[in-house]
Amino acid sequence: MDNEHRYINRQPNFFKRVDKGKYVLLMFLPCLLYYVFFQYAPMLGIVISFKNYNLVKGIWSSEWVGLKYYLMFLQDPGSLKLIQNTFLLGIYSLLFGFAPPIMLALLLNEVKNALFKRFVQTVSYLPHFISNVVVVGMIVTFLSPSGGLINEMIQSLGYKPINFMMEPGLFRAIYVTSGVWQSFGWGSIIYLAALSAIDPTLYEAAEMDGASRWKKMWHITLPGIAPAIITLLILNVGNITQVGFEKVFLLTNPINLKTADILSTNVYKIGLIGGQISYASAVGLFASVISLVFLLGTNYMSRKITQTSLW
Repeated sequence: MDNEHRYINRQPNFFKRVDKGKYVLLMFLPCLLYYVFFQYAPMLGIVISFKNYNLVKGIWSSEWVGLKYYLMFLQDPGSLKLIQNTFLLGIYSLLFGFAPPIMLALLLNEVKNALFKRFVQTVSYLPHFISNVVVVGMIVTFLSPSGGLINEMIQSLGYKPINFMMEPGLFRAIYVTSGVWQSFGWGSIIYLAALSAIDPTLYEAAEMDGASRWKKMWHITLPGIAPAIITLLILNVGNITQVGFEKVFLLTNPINLKTADILSTNVYKIGLIGGQISYASAVGLFASVISLVFLLGTNYMSRKITQTSLW
């Protein structure tokens, strides 16, 4: 009964709040419609992975086949290699790509010359805006065995040139290194924003106590941006299986296919080229479910250990 009274009493307040914020809600409406129609509505298409999709019959009239395509994928001898390649690329990208933006933000925070700071920020942000097609073109040019900048340097030291793009064992290093170069500047923006929110009086108090720069960074700066670090770590762990398709596809050739073939490129091959839409949808949904499990698991552990989580 008490709950009912409380519910009834809330009604006027609810409508008053809506009326008070009607202009804000009106501004939010296009964003809401975008997500409803272009992000959530297309999710209904995952039903294809449980059907034997027929182009003539359409999605809803095609025959239900249950988990047939998921079992096909898991029983395929090549699936384990695809999963392994995807995980390794995702894990290496996280291991080597997560810390550089934090380090750059901490270093920029110590720079007092505003002009130099803006110059470094601008230069470090630029690779983020370069198309993957251009980036891959640059990689191939720099690593070319005949006239490539890297091989010219190797030869000047007295060593033989290396055909990087034809070495399957070097594919992951090329992908991760170029990825770090593309993203470390852009990724530092969030940490710089978190740094700007730290109370300056904490630094002033630390200076009065004689704290060095290192101690101020260790005891004030890092704890101040810890929530941002943990939040981005959770999100990045959730993206381990969502390795970008475009750059991997452009860097792949028949020689390095052994280490370059991942779930997303396989979805493209069997779905768009092979015409097996249902099977490709099952593989794509399998990768997404694994990502969701990683995200939920990391979020749970973070909440238990650090009391910081996405929800």
